[in-house]
Amino acid sequence: MSFDFDTPVDRYGTWSVQWDGVADRFGVDGLLPFTISDMDFRSAPVLLDALHQRISHGVFGYTDWRLGDFRPAVAHWFATRHDTTVDTGRLVYAPSVLNQLSQLLRMWTEPGDEVVLHTPTYDGFRKAVDGLGRVRVPAPLDDPEFRVLEGLLARERVRVLLLCSPHNPTGKVWSAAELTALAALARRHGVAVISDEIHADFVHPGRRHLPWTRFGGEGERWALITSGSKAFNFPALTGSYGFLGNAEDHAAFVRRMETGEGLASPAVLSLTAHIAAYRHGAPWLDAARAYIAGNLALLAERLDAAFPELGWTPPEAGYLAWIDLRPLGVDEDALQRILVEREKVAVMRGSVYDAPGFVRLNVGCSRAKAEAGIDALIRALRG
Repeated sequence: MSFDFDTPVDRYGTWSVQWDGVADRFGVDGLLPFTISDMDFRSAPVLLDALHQRISHGVFGYTDWRLGDFRPAVAHWFATRHDTTVDTGRLVYAPSVLNQLSQLLRMWTEPGDEVVLHTPTYDGFRKAVDGLGRVRVPAPLDDPEFRVLEGLLARERVRVLLLCSPHNPTGKVWSAAELTALAALARRHGVAVISDEIHADFVHPGRRHLPWTRFGGEGERWALITSGSKAFNFPALTGSYGFLGNAEDHAAFVRRMETGEGLASPAVLSLTAHIAAYRHGAPWLDAARAYIAGNLALLAERLDAAFPELGWTPPEAGYLAWIDLRPLGVDEDALQRILVEREKVAVMRGSVYDAPGFVRLNVGCSRAKAEAGIDALIRALRG
């Protein structure tokens, strides 16, 4: 099947955080953005067709995600995409992955408790943990045999290991050996694991995503939280889901969402989008992933020609290029000024993710836009 990823889609005036909200973060309107992790592509045609059909029905009453094809569609996706059998009886639903994270932290921790998470750190994690009055404990991503991590998990007030799998912003895909070791450490120290797997469906050839359901033990305190919205580009429809390892935790989560949070009825268009994507969207996703691999390869080629000392290689997953500029001795503030004032582009600085000296460039976009961003970054680095 053929899909068009080259034709730009005008996103201005659509209340887009990336396009219309660029001034909120960079202080200037009209910048070409390579920032927040959504793509500029239209969602898969089969998904759009399903949404049109559902809208044409014309009635949007209260819904229940446990009825109909949502749970079977999730099971089908995990079986066909990740060769994993999941227990849909342990499925939960929430408006977003970060909402699930917040609910789980409220269930499993108290203010002042510690949460271990890897650095660089997705800024949404930082906001969630800090906003709930929990304490972030950073762990290095480069940690052979997890010696540093084990010492952190042994701390008296550590309650949760927050895992990003695949990792944002680096694109690291965790191996089976690593995940097995992480599970064993968490079990040894009585620490719950929350595995955010929203980037799982964008793993590039040569690596394989392994869901946490394969590693968390029956009855243990763990959660896999995810959504189809990242891979199929529909975050504005809201909607996420997860699996909990402990039956009592599962019941408590469902009860919390339906009573304390008043979120019993999900957005029907999110359910529609998930079902269509998971049943029929694989060809589009494969094509989008291949197209973005081309953008990443172009970035690698041009960076290598301009700055071979960086030795940059594409990430193992995702469309976010994580670039270590420290070998160039770049001043982050000065680089941002050049990018914004002269080049008129918006690129995320590494300090947003607790890693000064890096940048994160979103290439989930047309080839022409990716080229413009790559060239602007290289010019800015040259001064």
